[in-house]
Amino acid sequence: MTQAGRQGSPRNGSGRNSAGRNGAQGGAGRSGFTQRGGNAGAGKRSFNQGEGRPFKAAKPREERPFDPDNPTTADSFRAAKPAKPFRKPGSNKPGYGKAPGTPGALKPKKKPGNAKQYGSKAFGSERFGRNLGPVRKPAGNRGPRQEVPQSEVHDADGVRLQKVMAQAGVASRRVCEEMILEGRVEVDGQVTTELGVRVDPKSAVIHVDGIRIQLDETLVYMVFNKPKGVVSTMEDPEGRACISDFLKTNKNKGERLFHVGRLDVATEGLLLLTNDGELANRLTHPSYEVPKTYLVQVRGPFPQGVGAQLKSGVELEDGIAAVDSFRLVDSTPGHVLIEVVLHSGKNRIVRRMFDAVGFPVERLVRVKVGPIGLGDQRQGSIRNLGKQEIGHLMAAVGL
Repeated sequence: MTQAGRQGSPRNGSGRNSAGRNGAQGGAGRSGFTQRGGNAGAGKRSFNQGEGRPFKAAKPREERPFDPDNPTTADSFRAAKPAKPFRKPGSNKPGYGKAPGTPGALKPKKKPGNAKQYGSKAFGSERFGRNLGPVRKPAGNRGPRQEVPQSEVHDADGVRLQKVMAQAGVASRRVCEEMILEGRVEVDGQVTTELGVRVDPKSAVIHVDGIRIQLDETLVYMVFNKPKGVVSTMEDPEGRACISDFLKTNKNKGERLFHVGRLDVATEGLLLLTNDGELANRLTHPSYEVPKTYLVQVRGPFPQGVGAQLKSGVELEDGIAAVDSFRLVDSTPGHVLIEVVLHSGKNRIVRRMFDAVGFPVERLVRVKVGPIGLGDQRQGSIRNLGKQEIGHLMAAVGL
């Protein structure tokens, strides 16, 4: 093919050498495609080709020094603004921050349920005895509390009072010191408010908030939930089940314990066990009138007036007997559950009283003796009393 024909072919004449590809230059052959220099239309594309304004690269951000006295930029202003302090809810209320008990102070919020603060309470970390209420003492109280000089209760060879209290589990030594300064501690029946007092742990009688601190570690106090059919003795010559069959063989093996009072074979419930003879004697002595609470199941319906009759007293073969309180707990078709409280310790007294009014007892459970209750303790189990419980029990009989 001739040179002229090759230049006029559709492939080369109207294709690669067109003005749209090579700009204003319409040169022959491949020279227009391969040439990259020269005219503006044939070389690299200019930045301002087809644009309305020239391209400008972004300038780097200028670092401006921060002047805390004259924040002129937004960034510096944000940096100078202090962080918003955290504010507790209710801090804007009048009286916030004042000590409790001072005029104008906020009243403390009550926690839901029966939750209480036990931080400075004697034996506050114990599991049992938290809800026993105030200490109840017998009628023959010791009289008004009086502060005495340190010399009258001080024993130079003894141990510091706060240390004795802390070792007994009352609270930490620091909290015990606060209790002494607040006048909540008695030594031998006298209020002591001086921190330098030393006492003899073997002979001193110490009370905190009216609760006796038992310093003799050899004394044992336990609660037994007696099942039906168990004899209230430590040994039975007839081979029947007795209390000793339920005692643990490791810690209490060989321990001579007394059962406080008795429950007949068919009666269930709370029985106190201890080797503290003085406490056992006082709990059973009628002069201290320690109340005992029973749940009684009888056949229903139970007519009105019988409860008043039991409270006023019924005639028995050994005299007149009465209950301290009477309350109907539950009633089902054919059965009635009654709660009675009495302080008499006579043999089978509850059964005999209900027999006298014409309603023999079907089931009888003792659930409480003085301030000590069974709670959710399972039948046949034995647990040690907490120190708060021991203190309340001693206070009930004047110890």
